[in-house]
Amino acid sequence: MPITTALSTEIKRVSILDEHGQFDESLGKDLIPDADLVGLYEDMALCRKLDEVAFKLQRSGRMGTYPQNMGQEANSLGAAYVLNQDDWLVTCYRENCGLFHRGLPPEKILLHWMGDERGNHIDPNLCVTPIAVPIGTQMLHATGLAWASKYRGEKRVACTFFGDGATSEGDFHEAMNFAANLDIPVIFFCQNNHWAISVPGRIQCSAPTVAQRAIAYGMDTVQCDGNDIFAVVHCMKEATAHAREHGRPYFIEGVTYRLGDHTTADDARRYRDEEEVELWRQRDPIIRIREYMKARGIWDDSKEAALAEKVEAETSAIVQRAEGIEAPDTSDFFTSMFAEMPADLELQMRTRRTSSIGENPSQIASPETATG
Repeated sequence: MPITTALSTEIKRVSILDEHGQFDESLGKDLIPDADLVGLYEDMALCRKLDEVAFKLQRSGRMGTYPQNMGQEANSLGAAYVLNQDDWLVTCYRENCGLFHRGLPPEKILLHWMGDERGNHIDPNLCVTPIAVPIGTQMLHATGLAWASKYRGEKRVACTFFGDGATSEGDFHEAMNFAANLDIPVIFFCQNNHWAISVPGRIQCSAPTVAQRAIAYGMDTVQCDGNDIFAVVHCMKEATAHAREHGRPYFIEGVTYRLGDHTTADDARRYRDEEEVELWRQRDPIIRIREYMKARGIWDDSKEAALAEKVEAETSAIVQRAEGIEAPDTSDFFTSMFAEMPADLELQMRTRRTSSIGENPSQIASPETATG
């Protein structure tokens, strides 16, 4: 029998505004209106400033471990900009910029890392899930949310974020396989920041791209410059249109870089070459947009100074709201556990005792018979 080709494919890489200021008019013209671009830049500036403030809060003992977002802001922000308000945004822990754009109060992020569960109480109208720290679990949640929307006949999609390291997790492969085989409209957005804590990407994935892992599941995929807000928006528009029209999943690999440590518990100087870090500092998404807007005449130094003053005031107010929140009540442990409190929990809350509960469920006293 002759040898034939079982599969032939290619993966496109999208870059519209590179670090040298080169702008592809054929792809980028009218993609983001000037007023929107200014707003997106302001979102990124606030996120970057909050990163700096959060680092100081942790170092001064006012907050627990914190993972900085700096260098990766364009990915989640570009996605949130394209998604509809009722689409699901399912994040891990470096998507602050997209969450803020969606409308999540920034103090919620600080409260989360301060260990206050009220940081995870999110307005359901935002269609945002709480931060997921376990690596990869949120991809299964996103697939389930998108599947539920499809089951109801809605045209909603879910977009989930994860790092290159998460693609080695079993949850990643289960979510990808499930979404592809059952035609579920979920967008898998991999932020390839080159490091899974101290494990470099070349060890994490031996393939030339992370994006090609999607091909094994029969999924459409693209690689984009994750530090280019225009490229992210372009790819997200293509992905959301595909998901809504065909009800199929889509994979995006956003090539970016973690400029800071993995978290405040890490010291990346022990395993990263400073020359590599400096190279990626020159590709900073914030610098890229600022220089582009200056060249276009829609931004200048006076506006930059005014923005710096504005974000300084905003971050101070955010910290005050987070640290000034009233202390939680001990009853919150009970009232926040279920939408409708079971009788045994109501009894425990009222009596602050568990002695009425024996090994036999029939021994549980009713609220009427309990004496406290």
